[in-house]
Amino acid sequence: MRKMLTIISNVLRASTKKNGARVVVSSRSYADFTPQASFDIKGCDLHRLEEGPAQQAVLTREEGLQYYRTLQMMRRMELKADQLYKQKIIRGFCHLYDGQEACAVGIEAGINPTDHLITAYRAHGYTLTRGGTVREIMAELTGRRGGIAKGKGGSMHMYTKNFYGGNGIVGAQVPLGAGVALACKYQGRNELCVTLYGDGAANQGQIFETYNMASLWKLPCIFICENNKYGMGTSVERAAASTDYYKRGDFIPGLRVDGMDVLCVREATKFAADHCRAGKGPILMELQTYRYHGHSMSDPGVSYRTREEIQEVRSKSDPISMLKERMLSNNMTNVEELKEIDVEVRKEIEDAAQFATTDPEPPLEELCNHLFSNDQPLEVRGTHPWTKLKSVS
Repeated sequence: MRKMLTIISNVLRASTKKNGARVVVSSRSYADFTPQASFDIKGCDLHRLEEGPAQQAVLTREEGLQYYRTLQMMRRMELKADQLYKQKIIRGFCHLYDGQEACAVGIEAGINPTDHLITAYRAHGYTLTRGGTVREIMAELTGRRGGIAKGKGGSMHMYTKNFYGGNGIVGAQVPLGAGVALACKYQGRNELCVTLYGDGAANQGQIFETYNMASLWKLPCIFICENNKYGMGTSVERAAASTDYYKRGDFIPGLRVDGMDVLCVREATKFAADHCRAGKGPILMELQTYRYHGHSMSDPGVSYRTREEIQEVRSKSDPISMLKERMLSNNMTNVEELKEIDVEVRKEIEDAAQFATTDPEPPLEELCNHLFSNDQPLEVRGTHPWTKLKSVS
């Protein structure tokens, strides 16, 4: 019997090498994995709410693998953008999202594809979750014709269906989001708008004006403050007299959520969406999160915080590691399967980067296209009266 086991072991070991390449052999079939599990999650701090989101979340194996793939795709995409920026292939403003991935993935899991979303300039992750491809995003970052905004928007201005950017003016997207929510209510389709901003924008007057209008008109709007602890290089404690951002709506109910846990974000978003769809008006969420990179690529990110602080968050609260550990410890996957996903993600990122560096730039004659929604081409004046360009929608 021992001899037979030795022979089988040798055969399996030999089969893991094929044409000089290593092939992973899974020790279990997919039927052996747990199809669904329940997890205790951190409760939310509440404002003007008698009860909050559930403190237990159900996760299916299929959902877990989907979340893991998207989280990894987002992380690898941002790290590749960092590399291309340092090679001066990506130029201009570039705000990376690594560390905050659980916010985008959890929000998308808690709303419907027909719902609407608008955010600030740290928008790569939301462009991906709202339906954009890595290929389109990377090509937009390098200003190429195959980019999601035809190479004319760059890092801060990406759009997809029901996703309104990508906005470069701090806080300006918040009243726009309320306008989208007004359209949702006016059209009566039971849709809502998720309106995101950062802690750095939270002190802006236009945000409080928007709270007031949204509350008066009971707009189906989820205001979300992504609190990553620093507005550019200024800590929230130095910038805000009150750092309880979830209470800033005053008369608007609010909740503070662990933004590093994709399941916490998902359950809180579902709760907020149900609140809006029930006709109760707006609700405010503060997602406590953290960015690993500096504010933008021009910020090294270590002059106002220590490397040890960043490493501590990575080791204790990383959103990818947290989900991975949950799934592995509950027999929902194994290391080999997750490695296969990692390999597929890295390949997709590399293919997208190759496209983003070889695709042509948009030609000059397309400069003014899509300025207007018009049936016939529209003549647009250039930088001086005798330069004529056309806008084709």
